[in-house]
Amino acid sequence: MARAAGVESEMELAFAGLHQLCAPMLGRLDRLPAPQRDALGTAFGLRAGDAPDRFLVGLGALTLLSDAAETQPVVCLVDDAQWLDQASRQALAFVARRLLAESIALVFATRSVIDDLRRLPELWIERLSDPDARALLGEALSTPLDAAVGEAIVAETRGNPLALLELPRGLAPDELAGGFRFLDALPYGTRLEGIFRRRLEALPGETQRLLLVAAAEPTGDPTLLWRAAEELGVGFDAAGPAAADGLFEIRTRATFRHPVVRSAIYRAASPSDRMSAHLALAEATDPEIDPDRRAWHRAQATPGPDAQVAAELERSADRARRRGGVAAAAAFLERAAELTPEPHRRGARALAAAEAKFDAGAPDSADQLLAAAARSPLDNLERARLERLRGRLAAARRGRDAPSLLLAAAKRLEPLDAALARETYLDALAAGRYAGFLAEGGGGRQIAEAARAAPPGPVPVRPMDLLLDGVAVGLTESYAASLPLLRGALEAFCEGHSAGGDDLRSLAWACRVAIDLWDDASFEQLSARALKVARERGALAVLPVALTYRVLAQINAGEFAAAVQLNQELVSIIEAIDAPLSLYTSLALAAWRGEESETSELGELIIRDANARGEGAAIAFAEMNAAVLYNGLGRYDRAMAAAERAVEHGDIGRYGEELIEAAARSGEREVATTALETLTERAGFAGTDWALGIEAGSRALLSAGDEAEALYRQAIDHLGSTLVAVHLGRAHLRYGEWLRREGRRVDARQHLRTAYDMLTTMGAEAFAERARRELVATGETVRKRTVGTLDQLTPHEAQIARLAREGRTNAQIGAELFISPRTVEYHLAKVFSKLGISSRKELRAAILDTGVATLSG
Repeated sequence: MARAAGVESEMELAFAGLHQLCAPMLGRLDRLPAPQRDALGTAFGLRAGDAPDRFLVGLGALTLLSDAAETQPVVCLVDDAQWLDQASRQALAFVARRLLAESIALVFATRSVIDDLRRLPELWIERLSDPDARALLGEALSTPLDAAVGEAIVAETRGNPLALLELPRGLAPDELAGGFRFLDALPYGTRLEGIFRRRLEALPGETQRLLLVAAAEPTGDPTLLWRAAEELGVGFDAAGPAAADGLFEIRTRATFRHPVVRSAIYRAASPSDRMSAHLALAEATDPEIDPDRRAWHRAQATPGPDAQVAAELERSADRARRRGGVAAAAAFLERAAELTPEPHRRGARALAAAEAKFDAGAPDSADQLLAAAARSPLDNLERARLERLRGRLAAARRGRDAPSLLLAAAKRLEPLDAALARETYLDALAAGRYAGFLAEGGGGRQIAEAARAAPPGPVPVRPMDLLLDGVAVGLTESYAASLPLLRGALEAFCEGHSAGGDDLRSLAWACRVAIDLWDDASFEQLSARALKVARERGALAVLPVALTYRVLAQINAGEFAAAVQLNQELVSIIEAIDAPLSLYTSLALAAWRGEESETSELGELIIRDANARGEGAAIAFAEMNAAVLYNGLGRYDRAMAAAERAVEHGDIGRYGEELIEAAARSGEREVATTALETLTERAGFAGTDWALGIEAGSRALLSAGDEAEALYRQAIDHLGSTLVAVHLGRAHLRYGEWLRREGRRVDARQHLRTAYDMLTTMGAEAFAERARRELVATGETVRKRTVGTLDQLTPHEAQIARLAREGRTNAQIGAELFISPRTVEYHLAKVFSKLGISSRKELRAAILDTGVATLSG
């Protein structure tokens, strides 16, 4: 049995609740994988280290509990979950969502609905029926009870068992016998506190002081409690009356009868008595062993501004941040600001608290602190940081004004902190790219011009700085002028040796740039590395971005099965961190697989949300995928309409291929020719096989005779040297279609067979159907494809099977997929059963990577 309880006064101490729960199992800490062991050890203050990712802490807790459950079942009881600190609540919610095959039960008891726990199974505790309430009341009383009084108590307590047990104990015998008076209509939680207060008032003064100290210190450490009591002149015999009354006892730990008792005692105390209790606890707490708890008690004991206590809280915030307790750091800084007498310092601490609140995912609290900081006499750098945070808050909400706010902040930062200014310019460009044509002020070109005029960044040059320079040149001069800088940035990121080479936010930018440069090798490498780094760090907050780019890379490569599995993981991660669901990768998969209803539904949702948020790039993305769908289905008029909207809201260099094919097939030669001119210019400057293959294939659609044939062959040759197999399949399809229309049926069959094989194997069903129809038109008979045994598995099972086939252990698979080793074992057992095998050795032979299409003529 492992227990933890949330306590109001401890809500700001990061991982306090999780530490309570895991404390009996910490002897097993060394059995965990090193990243998880270090994350938990740092979070619990057992070792020094960089701030651990909060979800890596959650994974460590999951593995620790799973390890303990190997020897016997584990039941975890978490009481008053509404008062858990945020870091513990998120970590335990992560654990709860990942329990499957483990012998673990995790039960949260809470007085109110908690967002972090919303997706867990719920059991609402209903009131006792009146007959059961009467029976319980009868067992609880040892004195006669007037029938009318009994009915009044049953009605008054409304079936609450604790109220039934405790309410009569607050009434005099004559009241029970017949003189019962109705209490006023307060919520019975408050009414119960009143009953407990009456019992408290009957205890000796020393006992009341001891109970108040215990209520203010939730660790339940008897040694600490008695040291604090000694500070107040309270002796050991003070605990006797409370124990006799059943309110409180001290054994290996000091405990109250019920959390309501603790809250009743603490709330009933006068402010001066509370401060005395906290001061005694501060004096009794070892400043070397637990400086943060000591600082917190000192802060609670301080009636007004106190520079020394505020400074101590600021140091606690630094320690909390290093342990990954961003929410705790924010709380320490917020209280430090309140206790700071000097106005400028108070504003600086309020700003730091606002930044910490933002990082902790509490934008509303950040807004309030930001407003407080704005009213203070900040210096120039602090004022610039304040503006930067205001812009970041707007960007997090995808606000239309985010680009202009971040641009203003970056300009203000230039003479104060050049490195931070450049980071802010990159943030502004990112916000501008998201907002696209819906941005308010501060367009991409304006931001880029300011970034180019900004002071240089730090030495050695960061990959991020190369990226910023390249993007800025592209927006202010030309695509061609930006290429040397952007290629240098991609090279630096691919090498990964220079400072910031593994910064996840910058890696995401680099993936986007690799797509813009048609650099398939860099996109493959960087998307794989971004995902690997995010997983190794357990960085679930940024893992969705890494997964998104990896899914897009797998779609380009024609690895739709792998993309589906990664997309499933993306959805589960987003659910785990309770983030808004991203539909982009689901839309791309649906479009390339030819799923019309799914693509339409997802596209409509994305466009509606994007218009509400001011995210123009999402509208272009949705329209481009609609064009892919309709080109696959051969409905070229609809494809052209969607592609024209995509180009209008986006970049013809990225979306031109779809527009050219749709327009050429629809007989809109002028539209196709205009789009081809832009595409040709971009592709020529890029010079990659991916770019040249797309350009040649698009030009072939507008050509005839020998020229067209040469261009179709060039497209196949170029794309055959790349990693973008889905485009190679389309190139074979287009060439085969052209050959059939030229009356060369035998030649056409060769390329149409290749296209059908490739596209069917990938799962690009609409494009594959185009190839099938063309084959039938040549006189070919198309047999049903043979499906590999991998199709028997769910996406999650298939992903685990692939990793196991590669030689990963259960622990390694669990760490990569954020599940426990026991859950991996559970899924593998199902895989073995479905595939009719009994060991990992048989996986390689049992799993076919892809389905195989068979044709005959």
